[in-house]
Amino acid sequence: MNAARMNEVGILGYGLYLPRHYMSAADIAAATGGRWSETAVREKLGIVRKTVPGPGDGTQEMGARAAQDAIARSGIDPQEIDLVLCVGEEWKEYPLTTSATYIQARIGAHRAWGIDIQQRCNTTVAAIKIAKDMMLSDPDIATVLIVGGYRNGELIDYTDPDVSFMYDLATGAGALLLRRGLGRNLVLGSHIITDGSFARDTGMYYGGTEHPIEALPEPELAQLRARGNRSLRVFDAEHMKSGLDAVSLRNWLACIDKALVKSRATRADIDYLNVLHFKRSMHTGMLEILGLAPEQTVYLENYGHLGQVDFMISLHEGLQQKKLKDGDLMVAIAAGIGYVWGAVAVRWGA
Repeated sequence: MNAARMNEVGILGYGLYLPRHYMSAADIAAATGGRWSETAVREKLGIVRKTVPGPGDGTQEMGARAAQDAIARSGIDPQEIDLVLCVGEEWKEYPLTTSATYIQARIGAHRAWGIDIQQRCNTTVAAIKIAKDMMLSDPDIATVLIVGGYRNGELIDYTDPDVSFMYDLATGAGALLLRRGLGRNLVLGSHIITDGSFARDTGMYYGGTEHPIEALPEPELAQLRARGNRSLRVFDAEHMKSGLDAVSLRNWLACIDKALVKSRATRADIDYLNVLHFKRSMHTGMLEILGLAPEQTVYLENYGHLGQVDFMISLHEGLQQKKLKDGDLMVAIAAGIGYVWGAVAVRWGA
């Protein structure tokens, strides 16, 4: 292998795990108690249906199943994996357990070591950057598994109008295999921006050290027992909305442009936009700003929003629908509460 190729990192393959159970636009509308109609859920929020968990669909276990799918699709031995970067969410089977190590053992990647990383819906973009940087700096790391599960949708209270932008949260898992010196599907430039002024605008209200469940008075505790801990909510709706309106698009475009500069490309070179699910008008507006046609992306209306797993779903659908082809420049963009924006460019094919 020549020296130039040893300084390259490519996507060897991907994997998915999606539950068999779905929640339809009509189901979501009903759950809002009439605040949203089925038509509005479909047309405004852009949700035809979304996946929901079934028995055994734990966050860590779904991640392991996606990893197994990636290994099978790529035809590699799990023993070839040097590092597991878990991008799975914190809502999982057992708090304070490390998902990366669970998945490592579950798939038989006994040579690897693992670590969990978190940046909400931008975690896959961040993990790709971290994986590439680690492979280029450490000769012992040649193959990295990026993997994670997601089921935050069950934390949503559909009667809370402040969280309507999260009605699309769904369930599933995705995995990527990256390899140094692969010679194809090359990971190029990336860029990430975070703004901590939004750090506590959104989160789980109950279950942490500030509002421990065991300290709740009986009326609230009874409500949690009856409905489940559906306390993923917006703590400061006005601050979040006004603040994001002022900076979000600017930061996202800055990430895209800087990732493209690092890739020696421009917006005119984008062939496929890998983008997470958000409401229809935002999706259409982003395409217009970037000068892209609907045929250059996939709108995930039949999946919902699986956070950082959307990257793998868009990659899968892009390939299946032949929208992502050899030689194409794919730009993946994501954003997450906290607040974070990110972009990474990938030259697909040889």
